[in-house]
Amino acid sequence: MGWLPSRRRPPLIRRDEALGAVPVKNRHVRDSRLESGEAVLHYPVSAPPWAARIARWFGQEPGPAREGRLQLDALGTAVWGLIDGRRPVKEIAAAFAAAHQLEPREAETAVAHFMRQLGRRGLIGLR
Repeated sequence: MGWLPSRRRPPLIRRDEALGAVPVKNRHVRDSRLESGEAVLHYPVSAPPWAARIARWFGQEPGPAREGRLQLDALGTAVWGLIDGRRPVKEIAAAFAAAHQLEPREAETAVAHFMRQLGRRGLIGLR
């Protein structure tokens, strides 16, 4: 459609490349634990760029970043605890599979999906 701006899709990476990537926690994310042992991730959320432009256009400064929170379940907490900036996704999935009696392929799929969700929120990066 000519009237809509085109969105560039990120290039797809191969499965082995994705499993070989090393997840790194965002340094601005801090975690806390509930009494149940589940993790709660706290992270800064700023206004989208378009909202900041509109605020400036009206002569106002965009407000300070607010805090977003994400409560992880027990499995998400387990994977979050395995992210240390040194282990690739494949090793994290293998440790997760061993701890929870899962098939390796099933664990790889679940961990990769979880990592993708964390990445979309900016809570982790991959190197």
